[in-house]
Amino acid sequence: MNIPSLAIKNHQFTLVVILLLVALGTASLLNMPRSEDPQFDFPMTLTSVVYPGTNPIDMEKLVVDPIEDAINELEDIHVIRTDIEDGVAIIQTEFIYGSDPDEKYDDVVAAIATIRDDLPANIRRLKTDKISPADINILQLAISSPSASYGDLKLTAERLENRLERVSGVKRVEVKAYPEQQVQVKTDLIRLAALDISLPELEQALRASAANIPGGHVNIGQRRFTVQTSGDFSSIDEIRRTIVRSSGDHVVYVQDIADVSFGDDLPSYLARHQGVRSVFVTVIQRKGSNIFNVTKALNKEVEQFRPTLDNSISIETVVDQSGSVNKRVGEFFNNLLQGLILVGIATVLVLGFRASLVVVLAIPMSILIGLGWLDVSGYGIQQMSIAGLVIALGLLVDNAIVVTENVGRFMREGHDRLTSAVKGSSQVGWAVVSGTLTTILAFFPILLLPSHSGTFIRSMPVTVVITLIASLVIALMLTPLMASRFLKQGSCSKNAKHKTHELNQDSPDQDAPWALKQIHRFAQGPYQRMLSFSLKRPWIIMIISVAVLVSTLSLFKSVGVSLFPKAEKAQILVNIETAEGSSFDKTYDLAIAVEQIIAKHPQVISVTTNIGKGNPRVYYNITPKREVPNYAQVYVQLDDTGAYQDVETFITTLRKEFKTLPAARVTVQEFMQGPPYVAPISVRIMGDDLDALRTVAVDIENLVKETKGTVNVDNPVARHKVDIRININRDKAARLQIPIRNIDQAIRTALVGQTVGSYRDEQGEDYDIVIRSAGSKNPHFEALRDVNLKSPTGGMIMLGHLVEIEMESIIPRFQHHNLERMARVTADVDTGFQTEPVTNSIIAKLDQYSWPDGIHYIIGGEQENRKESFGGMLQALIIALLGIFAVLVLQFRSFIQPLIIFAAIPFAITGAILGLWVTGYTFSFTAFIGLTSLVGIVVNNSIILVDYANQIRASAKVKVESKLDIANAIIESGKTRLLPILLTTMTTIGGLLPLTLSGSSMWSPMGWAIIGGLVVSTVLTLLVVPVLYQWLSKPQTLSQP
Repeated sequence: MNIPSLAIKNHQFTLVVILLLVALGTASLLNMPRSEDPQFDFPMTLTSVVYPGTNPIDMEKLVVDPIEDAINELEDIHVIRTDIEDGVAIIQTEFIYGSDPDEKYDDVVAAIATIRDDLPANIRRLKTDKISPADINILQLAISSPSASYGDLKLTAERLENRLERVSGVKRVEVKAYPEQQVQVKTDLIRLAALDISLPELEQALRASAANIPGGHVNIGQRRFTVQTSGDFSSIDEIRRTIVRSSGDHVVYVQDIADVSFGDDLPSYLARHQGVRSVFVTVIQRKGSNIFNVTKALNKEVEQFRPTLDNSISIETVVDQSGSVNKRVGEFFNNLLQGLILVGIATVLVLGFRASLVVVLAIPMSILIGLGWLDVSGYGIQQMSIAGLVIALGLLVDNAIVVTENVGRFMREGHDRLTSAVKGSSQVGWAVVSGTLTTILAFFPILLLPSHSGTFIRSMPVTVVITLIASLVIALMLTPLMASRFLKQGSCSKNAKHKTHELNQDSPDQDAPWALKQIHRFAQGPYQRMLSFSLKRPWIIMIISVAVLVSTLSLFKSVGVSLFPKAEKAQILVNIETAEGSSFDKTYDLAIAVEQIIAKHPQVISVTTNIGKGNPRVYYNITPKREVPNYAQVYVQLDDTGAYQDVETFITTLRKEFKTLPAARVTVQEFMQGPPYVAPISVRIMGDDLDALRTVAVDIENLVKETKGTVNVDNPVARHKVDIRININRDKAARLQIPIRNIDQAIRTALVGQTVGSYRDEQGEDYDIVIRSAGSKNPHFEALRDVNLKSPTGGMIMLGHLVEIEMESIIPRFQHHNLERMARVTADVDTGFQTEPVTNSIIAKLDQYSWPDGIHYIIGGEQENRKESFGGMLQALIIALLGIFAVLVLQFRSFIQPLIIFAAIPFAITGAILGLWVTGYTFSFTAFIGLTSLVGIVVNNSIILVDYANQIRASAKVKVESKLDIANAIIESGKTRLLPILLTTMTTIGGLLPLTLSGSSMWSPMGWAIIGGLVVSTVLTLLVVPVLYQWLSKPQTLSQP
């Protein structure tokens, strides 16, 4: 290979290039985007529809079905999920992996726009959002006051919003949790009837006056003039002076029959922070910006704004993500630094100071160059990319060790510095390239994982691959030059030589490190005897190895399988659901009671209560969806002691306290890692018959409750909701010539109000003009008694003469899955239980259940996510193994020897399972990543043994080779290559040890899988690979050299 030779001969240019790359990496380190979790987009949209006063069946017919049909015509749809309940529908559309998120979002918006005119006109909100894990609120502020009106709080929040929007790096600022202001026309229904005026007549008069229809234009001479007509209402008095009826001198104005004033809409979402009424201001950062710079500028604006506040209003910080990001990123960098120190100690103990200095200097330079390339690739610094650096830490020193040792060998042979650097690095150049390539290929299954889980972790394998490439550049261009400058004759080990070294049985120098001498003594003594024994009795070794493999694989069931673990954050969510049909006020009162129960605990830092909706999004996989009057959510921040067991103990305490809370279902939710899912356990019951779905769902709910390990079992369709059904006598209405539409509108106007136009004030704010019945602030049943409708035949007809009122029990909410009706039973997993076995127990019971015709079930939750996440992994793993095999065939020009090398892989799996079993962790997604990483590492160890044995046989001075010659060659290879194998294992373990011992449920399983696999595979590889090499290698006829 000529690259090292060119780099050394042009060392000035080489140094400049390396320094430029390091400078780029340093600049990237200082300016790269930082976040706690990866920032990426899903090809997924969330369409929310709010249509108050509409039961689920009508929501399905009038709203959901038309929208779903329009969306379903789009290409590349993976699944459509819909939640339907009283007045609210949430439609989640997920497209197949690899679809462009922006393009698919535009497609959904366009599809809904085409059928908007077919939807009810009085829909309060129809909004489609693109679900992006990056769109979390980095700052959530509470504008609080116990006495100020919501109008004042909103005005203050909007003033702050305008200031924060101007901060660089801010994508969006929103004001939330306040009742909308509207112009309310509160109608006296009794007075209306006395004047012989119906609600539709009042509505028609206001609609006609509120219409803003441009007059067009007119040409006068050579000029063109725009014609302005009546336009919008210019003042509240104009609304009051609107004529409803005029008969001769008798004129009825709106103000004669109604009170017109500004007022709050019926509340749908209110909030409290630390027990005080609040309005939220939330901030989302622009993708690619640095969270620390953005939050620093935001907090500066907040402090400058604070003195302008009214004395009764205060600003409190609910969430500042920069603190959490700083803590998480800081912990990872500490693990990285500690790993670097351990790797340095290991190399110093074995190689000595001078050689280890050359090796260790390659680490920060490789990392910095890798960070520069990572920044150019569009990735930022977050837990996945830093974990990639930690994994790469123990791998990237291998290249530097190989080159340093070979340059040192040439120097010990008496060559000058330049010749030693050129020949030593060139001799092992291709071997270093092929070794790096096999390691990179081992990460391809993770890199190519075709799922959202793969997208979530993608920055980790990208970081490993980029850093390994950077280490290859350093090893081929800079390390030879440094080794020739720093090493001196006889200062380097003679045992740790690369694959292409000639056989050398010399002992280490007298001044060699003590650890190196001990490894050499072990290689020449106990290890040589064990290896000789193994080769003489190969069947014993193979039987023992296979027995260990089989027995360890049998532990897999005990280890268990999981997806992503808990996020281990000192934060929880408490979800409150009152009985179906509960009023907003009842939910509000109960939420305050829950808030007070939580706040009394000393470890609680802050309590933020949301009534009617979930807390604004503060975590990447939790999206607030529901907006109904019987729902509330409390966001609780706890004292972070560093031990998540304290949080789990607190959660257990809360669950016990909430069990005794009457008239509500209160559940405690922990933050989880990975892609979002509804619940760990989810059973979808599919069918068209709602009554049958309801009956079966109740049975399945009881079945799940009886399964050990389940908590928070939820079955929404089993709840009872009583509605008032108004049956219109259509024959009587037809005889009186009263349209059914007029009756429906009159009922809606009397209860929740009817929007008839809009009003814009002098500040440019738009307000709906809403006709409502006077009296109670909330909708009341008595209002229906006063409703009268006018018949064209003359006279007013009381509503009671046209309708019959009855009470009816209905399903409070249900779901659609790919346009099919569905009831969903969900459950969480109790502390101390694993999701996989609990789910399997439920499946076993479901298979024994007698399912009615037309009803079937689908398992969702974590198991579905796990199958989707691992689904493409096997195919990618096979491709990667074939790629590694192809590289080995190219290197060894043999099919047998790559198979010998691959024998180490099963033992790596054995060690990984054993490591997880001993430490008590489950085989999670990150543990699988660790297992995949092992493939490249253990393959390289086997390559060292086989390749050097081949070199020994090639240099032998015999004409006809015997089995004994093969045995001697592999014994000598094992003794000579023991040092680099052990050193590679030590550096990899040392780099991972701090992260592994951190106790993280996310990363510790990965660390223990790699460490366990390395230890077991290293021990067995040093015995099993030589045995297989002796068995499968055929004696060759060798020519005289």
